[in-house]
Amino acid sequence: MKRSAIGIILGLSTTIIIFIALALASGALFIVDETKQVVITQFGKPVGNPITSAGLHFKMPFIQDAHYFEKRLLEWDGDPNQIPTKDKKYIWVDTMARWKIVDALKFLQSVGNELSASSRLDDIINSATRDAVTGHLLIEAVRNSNRILENKELGEDAIVSEEALEHIEIGRQQLTRSILDKAKVLAPQYGIEIMDVRIKRVTYVEEVRDKVYDRMIAERKRAAEKYRSEGHGKSAEIEGQTGKELKLITSEAYRQAQSITGKADAEAINIYAQAYSQNPEFYSFLKTIETYKNTIDAGSTIVLTTDSDYYKYLKQLK
Repeated sequence: MKRSAIGIILGLSTTIIIFIALALASGALFIVDETKQVVITQFGKPVGNPITSAGLHFKMPFIQDAHYFEKRLLEWDGDPNQIPTKDKKYIWVDTMARWKIVDALKFLQSVGNELSASSRLDDIINSATRDAVTGHLLIEAVRNSNRILENKELGEDAIVSEEALEHIEIGRQQLTRSILDKAKVLAPQYGIEIMDVRIKRVTYVEEVRDKVYDRMIAERKRAAEKYRSEGHGKSAEIEGQTGKELKLITSEAYRQAQSITGKADAEAINIYAQAYSQNPEFYSFLKTIETYKNTIDAGSTIVLTTDSDYYKYLKQLK
């Protein structure tokens, strides 16, 4: 009994496998990957809505076809275009974009495949880029702000100068945003959504390059002069502060020295006074001998009266 059940199950399994194999071979069954979406056509005309869910799906064999399209983001890389700016300077602009198919049925009906879609994107994005660039100055296509940024070594802060020589109102980032906004208006008619647009590179034509370099040099010189001026000002400030601190230190040292000297003189006078008060005659004798030593030498000649105090001790030497 058990063997019969097992045999029936194996038979059914084999039948199902054979049926699935035949269905796949005939095209009645097809598999949709998670990264794909499918549009079914019958005799070349779309049937039903696009299939966006992954798994195993059924269609009529031989008379219906499955057209696969990407659900993931796709890359568009355009060719460089020579475009004049508002100030009549020609530049080469190279753009890139990311896009995806949001309406597979409309995409199939309008462009058919990704190659044709890329051709449509060439027209849409290049046109939007030309409109945006020709409506703005050259400086706005290459710079995002009115400041010059000087990058220092890794790990140090950056130095930002004041406004550049040429004032900008839009900047490259907003210019790119305007290109995206213009391109988004035309893309939905093809079942496409443009997710992002970037200006990959801007190259100057030869006759513009020298003028651009001259302007860059002038801006760098202006920034360097500003840094020098700020450095001189800072140096003067430091020197002034140093001089002020030096005067304070010198003044305090002089005050302390005078205080110490005054105390020492007072103590010396006090000692002298005490010594004089103890034996005035001896003190007078010592001071007179000191005076002799400091004023008389072998080559000195002095004339004294007999009643001079200076002569008093010399008379006693006889």
